[in-house]
Amino acid sequence: MVGEIPKELMKLNFLIYLNLSHNELSGQLPREIGSLSVLDRLDISSNNLSGPIPGEVGKCSKLLYLGLSCNIFKGSIPTQIGDLISLTILLDLSHNELTGGIPSKIGSLLKLENLNLSHNMLSGNIPSSFEEMESLLSINVSYNQLEGRLPANKAIQESALDAFKNNKDLCGNVSGMQACDSSGTSKSNAMDKHKVVIIIILPLLGVLFLILASAGVFFIFYQKKIDVKEEIQKDLFCVWNYDGNIVYEDIIEATENFSPGHCIGTGGYGSVYKAELSTGQVVAVKKLHPSENGVGRGSKAFLDEISALSEVRHRNIVRLYGFCSHARHSFIISEYLERGNLSKVLSDTEEAVKLDWVRRVNIIKGLANAFSYLHHDCSPPIVHRDISSSNILLDLEYEARVSDFGTARLLKPDSSNWTELAGTYGYIAPELAYTMRVTEKCDMYSFGVLMLEVLIGIHPGELLSSLTSSSSPTSQNVLLKDILDGCLSPPTLHASHELFTIAKLAFSCLDANPESRPTMKHVSQELSKAKALDLELFHTMTLGQLMHREI
Repeated sequence: MVGEIPKELMKLNFLIYLNLSHNELSGQLPREIGSLSVLDRLDISSNNLSGPIPGEVGKCSKLLYLGLSCNIFKGSIPTQIGDLISLTILLDLSHNELTGGIPSKIGSLLKLENLNLSHNMLSGNIPSSFEEMESLLSINVSYNQLEGRLPANKAIQESALDAFKNNKDLCGNVSGMQACDSSGTSKSNAMDKHKVVIIIILPLLGVLFLILASAGVFFIFYQKKIDVKEEIQKDLFCVWNYDGNIVYEDIIEATENFSPGHCIGTGGYGSVYKAELSTGQVVAVKKLHPSENGVGRGSKAFLDEISALSEVRHRNIVRLYGFCSHARHSFIISEYLERGNLSKVLSDTEEAVKLDWVRRVNIIKGLANAFSYLHHDCSPPIVHRDISSSNILLDLEYEARVSDFGTARLLKPDSSNWTELAGTYGYIAPELAYTMRVTEKCDMYSFGVLMLEVLIGIHPGELLSSLTSSSSPTSQNVLLKDILDGCLSPPTLHASHELFTIAKLAFSCLDANPESRPTMKHVSQELSKAKALDLELFHTMTLGQLMHREI
């Protein structure tokens, strides 16, 4: 892709994921970027974008990932970036031509795990507000013109010297770096020599002590560890609830300590990484975001997903291998699906064409069976609460799997199931905005949106708004055949029967009255017995007729 970023993209206010990296885009980042209020991932790295970073990017309040590296951005870092309090996975402004100081407001990004400001021309001190960034795991400010004392932050103090090299005059408590005097600058050479001696001798003594202590512990537990390895060698996660160091260390090594390069997706409760284990097995690892609400080890969201997934067994639901609960990282390990999520496939023209009508119908049928199983065959029933194309994964054969049970609720008899609002914008049942009562009918609404999305090829938000708007009644006269994804050839006679049934069921699921929506078992059964349809009826059927069930 060459040229400027199309401003038309900035009008897609339902956009959640925008990746334009590794192209030849030029010009400036449009100020209209601030209108993408639900965007949670923005990656425009490795292009030729120039000019200042617009402060309007700070209005993208849902961002979890911001990658602007390897461009030619100039000017100062906008203070408004400090407003992105949801940033968790990455803030990367490296390899640009940014000048001025680092805004102290960046210290407000309390959830941020990875920060890279390297290879710019930034000057001044690293703000002391960085001491508040307790979630920070890695930082790189090398190749700038920074000076002064490093903030007392754990991630900073545990970083390698390379993360700070080629600056003007930094000092602080980092191995190999000059210590600071009382004024916050480097001490004299004479003092440095004494420090060097201490820095060399003390770690050597400490290492010697640790070696001796570790040797004793190693020999005590060596045989026991070998037995554990042999027991789980065939399938690393065959034992449910296994929470051992072997699993933890293997995951950490496979993901390079959850490096952004291994991240394949993000959600409200966690980021998903692809990991190839030492056994050769490839798995998906969902690492939960740290949160002031306790979303982490032992948290409600973590236990909800484990509780739900541990009970289900269905070919169209992602298989869970196990989980790890650790003081620093909590994650869930599941099967890896090669083609990623449905949203990604539908938005990629080349991939969307491969998703022909037969495959799309099979996806809908498989998902209906899976959700029918959750609603009607599990005890207590399981409501997913976050049905969206981002949470549907596809394997190599384009068979669908339901994933991401982080917001699932187990419905207990005689329970009101009142809860906080959860789900993905554009799929949430309207009654949840005011009743907050979770039932299977909430999933039915989301599934209706999803069925239309598969037929149309994009999220049907604008279509649904126009159909329900009193100012545009003509929208109901639009023909069903005219809204089908235009990147595919017209459906065959048999496919037309099934697409008609899917559309009819989708609109019944979208009924404003929850009690009028069908059950998932009914949807599953209707899809399995699509009736023969007069082809003329298919070509003349309007959306208004489908909405009002005039068929």
